Amino acid sequence: MRVLFIGDIVGNPGREMIKSHLKRIKEEHAVDFVIANYENASHGFGLTAKNANELVACGIDVMSGGNHTWDKKDILPLLDSHEILRPHNYPSEVPGTGCKVYEVLGEKLAVLNLMGHYAMPYTDNAFRCALTTVEALHAQGVKNIFIDFHAEATSEKRAMLLLLQGKVSGIIGTHTHVSTDDFQIVEGTAYLTDIGLSGCRDNVIGMDEKVPLKQFLTGIKGHFDIPKKCKKVLQVAIMDFSDGVCSNAFKLKYFDDGRVIETKAWMEA
Repeated sequence: MRVLFIGDIVGNPGREMIKSHLKRIKEEHAVDFVIANYENASHGFGLTAKNANELVACGIDVMSGGNHTWDKKDILPLLDSHEILRPHNYPSEVPGTGCKVYEVLGEKLAVLNLMGHYAMPYTDNAFRCALTTVEALHAQGVKNIFIDFHAEATSEKRAMLLLLQGKVSGIIGTHTHVSTDDFQIVEGTAYLTDIGLSGCRDNVIGMDEKVPLKQFLTGIKGHFDIPKKCKKVLQVAIMDFSDGVCSNAFKLKYFDDGRVIETKAWMEA
């Protein structure tokens, strides 16, 4: 199966790039299943019902969240009515789930959403949650497992790879909005520390630079806004999974000026 993953969709610019490109990307690269992170999709903070329906109509099969999951009140009914995840390591009393299993080309695919600890809301231990969840999935006969690890610290993301390499098909980090240059396949596990945002690329992590610059210069905080006009990018990872193993992976960056940059994941010996 060929799985496509989109990281943090930041506001209308990110949604516009998905509407403009995703259908064609799926056709050109024979994509079977699409996962995307929604937590910044509605003006940078959370997800509304309107935007959820908009993204589903673009061809996204399931959406994962993060620390902004609860920012819009719409999310509570969406967790039941849509294929929408929240971080699985929230306490069990929290609505929704962070793990679902799908049938893709006759194989099972589990999508697991986890959230890190450094500078993030309080949750249960992400690493223990990952181990117990992956073990339970294996016991159910689910071999293809993809993890969106929403975390600030690169060390946490790297540690998750070392914990689970050879046990899951892919681990890709989200949250920082800044893409890293370490896409690799280790013991059959595709890994990228952070895929980066899809949205404005010429500001501060997708937001208008005025408030962040004022904060850095003076220490005074303000409300972050997404620019009405900006240069945009769509960043996607495409991975081939079968029998729990990733055999091939690459990243595509689509710019609104027509450029496309492809980076192939390297295979660790």
